[in-house]
Amino acid sequence: MKTPPVDWYKDAVIYELRVRSFCDSNGDGVGDLPGLTGKLDYLKDLGVTALWLLPLCPSPMRDDGYDIEDYESINPQVGTLDDFKAFVAAAHERGLRVITELVLNHTSERHPWFQRARRAPAGHPDRDWYVWSDDPKRYGGARVIFKDFEESNWAWDEEAKAWYWHRFYSHQPDLNFEHPPVREAMKAVLDHWFALGVDGLRLDAVPYLFEREGTSCENLPETHAYLKEIRAHVDARWPGRMLLAEANQWPEDAVRYFGAGDECHMAFHFPLMPRLFMAMRREERRPITEILARTPDIPASCQWALFLRNHDELTLEMVTDEDRDYLWREYAKDPQARLNLGIRRRLAPLLNNDRRRMELMNALLFSLPGTPVLYYGDEIGMGDDLRLGDRSGVRTPMQWSPAPNAGFSSADPGRLVVPLVEDPEYHWRTVNVETQARNESSLLNWTKRMIALRSRHRCFGRGNTVFVDAGTDHALAFVRECPDDRVLCVFNLSRYTRPLSLNLSRWSGLVPVELFGGVRFPVVDDGRWPMTLGPRGFCWFGLEAPR
Repeated sequence: MKTPPVDWYKDAVIYELRVRSFCDSNGDGVGDLPGLTGKLDYLKDLGVTALWLLPLCPSPMRDDGYDIEDYESINPQVGTLDDFKAFVAAAHERGLRVITELVLNHTSERHPWFQRARRAPAGHPDRDWYVWSDDPKRYGGARVIFKDFEESNWAWDEEAKAWYWHRFYSHQPDLNFEHPPVREAMKAVLDHWFALGVDGLRLDAVPYLFEREGTSCENLPETHAYLKEIRAHVDARWPGRMLLAEANQWPEDAVRYFGAGDECHMAFHFPLMPRLFMAMRREERRPITEILARTPDIPASCQWALFLRNHDELTLEMVTDEDRDYLWREYAKDPQARLNLGIRRRLAPLLNNDRRRMELMNALLFSLPGTPVLYYGDEIGMGDDLRLGDRSGVRTPMQWSPAPNAGFSSADPGRLVVPLVEDPEYHWRTVNVETQARNESSLLNWTKRMIALRSRHRCFGRGNTVFVDAGTDHALAFVRECPDDRVLCVFNLSRYTRPLSLNLSRWSGLVPVELFGGVRFPVVDDGRWPMTLGPRGFCWFGLEAPR
């Protein structure tokens, strides 16, 4: 594989997948690394350029692998370290980058570090690997994140005769980053995976690394100091590798995880995601433009990561209480769909399986400033299963074909890691890769064309964004431009056909060329440029000099 540019992530299209749900090669009902390796040609053909794998380390699986009990091995359910090396080599042969998880904040209670800590006497260095207290009222300013499951951030440990701190589930004790050996241990874990060829690491739950009385215990200066320490370590030893911050914060806090270009290379723009759905339901642009206007500029070397859906609930933490209630009313009429402060549904069910709305949302994802992240199965419009507990409903097996078990596994259906979707509207016998690959107008083939078109325009990954007045709040228009490329993106958020009048005075004299068909439109000659878009329609235009 050729040496990538150090900022390869700017031009990437990332595909997030759960190995356990992707493809089972040995018939035990659980997806595995050899199965994933066998599907790399599909992913290459789809057009994505980087694969983000959910946790692979040994785990009791009480939190789908985020409760880690060994940071440097592979869960035997999905394979071995040799399988992982073979997968990385095969991905790189196809020009695909590999991104995995680094769960910094916490471990499983089964991790040897915690077992050693709970047995050590108070004051012993081994005890200091985790955060302990005799008083469960400490750090009272910290919110409880999983209110549906936990009443407190403290849990009593009978063996240690003390309370231990956890920001997530009580079976996931938080590491103590005030303890220097913890900080060094995490650098060693990072080195381990980068040495195996991993191109990027997603830093899970990164805002919660440190605690301080009288604060929310989020976004503390100590956290940013440690991230700078990690980044300096990566730049010195692993140039060209990427760190991606998972920081579900308001824009002014999330942007701090870039530092001055000396912390994380990327960060998720969590507040944008629910506002895309709000704009779709309200049929007006303001939720999108207001949150982007509130988003500070970021260092030139950094990039936002954008997604519509992923392996968790559609989080509604970064909206007002009023907007959360509105989104719950509109998108989660079934109470089973609500989880924590979010909605546990996939993209297609959220949008009532409406093809126009799915295309419009994906077109927004591909054109707004940042790197798009696709969730496995959304390229074919997979459904979910609200009968399954927690987030399992959005982590069902990939639907490859109308063959038994959707082509995912040869196991008895009762042994599958998660049951297949049986809802008639999203049933695996009709919604699957094999069927859609044969249909030129399928969502799968539409997605492939969109990714291919995006990849031909450098401005989507690297250009600035200039919003354009479209003459109505029901439409969103902007130009993505960089020195050698310029694309006008126009979206009708309304269910009705809309006449638009775009203020393109800045580009007067240029000719809009519709990118899908190459059709040349009238020149922009007086600053206002009229056009009409059908219900929930969109267009991308190259802005070119007249011939």
